[in-house]
Amino acid sequence: MSETKHHLQRTLGLFDATSIVAGSMIGSGIFIVTSTMAKDIGSAAWILVLWLVTGLLTMTAALSYGELAGMMPKAGGQFVYIQRAYGRMVSFLYGWTVFTVIQTGVIAAVAVAFAKYTAVFFPELNIKIFAIGESWDFTYKQVLAMASVVLLTYINTKGVKTGKTIQVVFTSAKLIALFSIIILGLYFGLKTNIISENFTDMWHATRTIVDKVDGKVLSVTELTGFALIGVMGATIINPLFSSDAWNNVTFIAGEIKEPQKNIPRSLFLGTLIVTVIYILANIAYMSLLPVDGIAEGATVIEKGIKFADQERVGAAAASVIMGNIGVFVMAGLIMVSTFGCNSGLVLSGGRLFYAMSKDGLFFKKAGELNKHDVPAKALWFQCLWACVLCISGRYNDLVNYCTFASLLFYMLTIYGIFILRKKEPDAERPYKAFGYPVIPVLYILVTAAICVALLIFDTVNTTAGLIIVGLGVPVYYIFMNKKVA
Repeated sequence: MSETKHHLQRTLGLFDATSIVAGSMIGSGIFIVTSTMAKDIGSAAWILVLWLVTGLLTMTAALSYGELAGMMPKAGGQFVYIQRAYGRMVSFLYGWTVFTVIQTGVIAAVAVAFAKYTAVFFPELNIKIFAIGESWDFTYKQVLAMASVVLLTYINTKGVKTGKTIQVVFTSAKLIALFSIIILGLYFGLKTNIISENFTDMWHATRTIVDKVDGKVLSVTELTGFALIGVMGATIINPLFSSDAWNNVTFIAGEIKEPQKNIPRSLFLGTLIVTVIYILANIAYMSLLPVDGIAEGATVIEKGIKFADQERVGAAAASVIMGNIGVFVMAGLIMVSTFGCNSGLVLSGGRLFYAMSKDGLFFKKAGELNKHDVPAKALWFQCLWACVLCISGRYNDLVNYCTFASLLFYMLTIYGIFILRKKEPDAERPYKAFGYPVIPVLYILVTAAICVALLIFDTVNTTAGLIIVGLGVPVYYIFMNKKVA
């Protein structure tokens, strides 16, 4: 059968689309980053405020994207929206950044987290295969991370129904497990006085600097005024990363039934579900563990959220509920969570590169569908680069690169609503952005302030993100002036 007869099949309903939104968002972050936030901000109230602000920002962006999704229910999603508002070059820069950093970077970060927690059961994964200098090791964890990406890519080349099944099963499993942790955490935690102690002086904010080698406290700084605002703007990248990838459902618009209705609905429902879960999970953590703690503490309660071993605050909370076995239960949960998360990321990302190829802005082979009506070669291109990023094994660097770059293009896309309202006032809009123009403007302003804070407090990583975006300019002209095989 000729390949030209193959086309994307609309087989995904509202439940499937919502599962992809929620499943792509929930990975490893919710089980880890609260410990980092506790070091940065040191306040129970401000930590919850940042998670709430993140949820509101994410839901606001999702509701705004609903208008664009209704107008352009095509494979490629955000790439298509940006091109219609700004033209081919800007859309290519987005696609280039998604390929080099955003999508593949998140896939790599989640795969590294999957391998890290698998090592709880199989410590042999920590064995070095070889090292370069004192700062970089290649271990079996990186091998496992890459293997997991390859496996998920292979599964998703077998058809969207296969990928959908994996996504629905793993998303359902981790939602049930997370709600169990929340319910048990609140049940046991509220019997103690830990939560009342956490909220006794809940607005008192401090920044704790810890030695990365031995874990000893180097300094503790009181935070007030602009210093507090700046640190909050920088540390919010942690919950933002944990809530990212909600837009992936727009990439697969070509395979969703009634996309004009189901994509906006799934964006709202998925982001709402995850926001509620994240806030409740953090309240459960604070019911079981003190926010502050002692770096040299002998127990998980003495260490608290701030000094949880390897920042595994989820594992620390589970161990309070179930004892030592809780560490293994939580590790298993995170393995399920990260594997399911990456399934959705792999499934969605390939569709974006397929759309780019069809527009002449990516390798031609990526625009071909296999016998299962899946852009298999686009998936394998994505897999190859994600595996390269897995080699670094540096979870935090991958987080910073992809989240900052994502924020830049989220702002740009939402501003595109204003451009298209002016350029195409009569275009069909089955759904209009909630609270337009006030809500979209607020999102842009708040996100811009966060990006400025990140540039100030994390200059190296954010500048690297900007350089990667900028490198897309000469690559764009290569694609425009030369046929890329």
